[in-house]
Amino acid sequence: MIISVASGKGGTGKTLIATSLAFSIGENVQLLDCDVEEPNSHIFIKPQNKKTETVAVMVPRVDESLCDYCGKCSEVCEFNCIVVAKQKVLIFDNLCHACGGCVLFCPKKAIREEKREIGKLETGDRDGIRLVTGILNVSEAMAIPVISAVKNKTDKNKTVIIDSSPGTSCPMVAAVKGSDYCLLVTESTPFGLYDLSLAFEVVKKIGLPAGLVINKYDSGFGELEEYCKKVGLPVLLKIPEERKIAEVYSRGENLVEVFPEYKSKFIELFERIRK
Repeated sequence: MIISVASGKGGTGKTLIATSLAFSIGENVQLLDCDVEEPNSHIFIKPQNKKTETVAVMVPRVDESLCDYCGKCSEVCEFNCIVVAKQKVLIFDNLCHACGGCVLFCPKKAIREEKREIGKLETGDRDGIRLVTGILNVSEAMAIPVISAVKNKTDKNKTVIIDSSPGTSCPMVAAVKGSDYCLLVTESTPFGLYDLSLAFEVVKKIGLPAGLVINKYDSGFGELEEYCKKVGLPVLLKIPEERKIAEVYSRGENLVEVFPEYKSKFIELFERIRK
C-alpha cells in the first residue's frame, strides 16, 4: 500500500506524521521523502548504511560546425530554453524539460544530449525502515525529475509512505499521484483551513481517497471540523497543540519514540486507512 502525506501549506507537520507513522508500523516500511527542496525526514529517522547516487537530466548541446542557424530547434521548444541568434545558439539549461524535441527535429543533426546533474538520492535503513531522500541541488528550478527518481525506488513489497512537498503545485501533485491513499495534514488556523481546502480539491481531481490529521489541534477553532463535515473529509487523528510535542520535534526526536502512547494511535490510524 502506498500512502502519501500532503498538506496545503508548510509547517503543518507532514514530516511529523509521516515519520511517526513509519516508526509505528515498524517493519517492512519504505519512507520516500519527496520534499526534495527541503527534505528533513532523515533528521528523525537517522538512517544508517547510507548510499548516495546522482540524479541527472538530459540537456541539448549544439555542434555549431554542423548548425546552419535555421531556428527549427527554437521553434519546437515549448519551454523557450533555446534561442537562435544570427551566428550563435544560446541554451538555458534551467528551462529545459529534457523532452528531446530539438534533437528529433534538427534537420542538420547538429544537436546531441548530455547529462546534467540536478540533485541526488540518499538511501539508508533503520529498524525496518528504508528511507529514500531526494535532494535538489541549490539554484535548480525543477523538482519533478528528482521526485520521479525517488518514486522510481518504490518497493511494492513494502508499505510505502510518501512525504510530499507543501502546497498544491506540480511537486505536490507529482509526489501524491499514484498513491492508494492521501493523508492530508492541517492545523487549527484559518490559514490552515484555507490551504487544506485547496489541497483537498487537488486530491479529489486526481481521484485519491483521503483522510485528515489535525495537528496542533485547537477545539476553539470549530470552522475546520465544520468544513470537513461539509465536504465529507474524515478526521482520522487529532494531535493537540502541546509545548512538549513541539520541543521533541525541535530536537529532531521522533514523537512515538519519546511518547510511546502515540504509537497505538498511529497504528489505529494505519488500520483505518487500510479499511
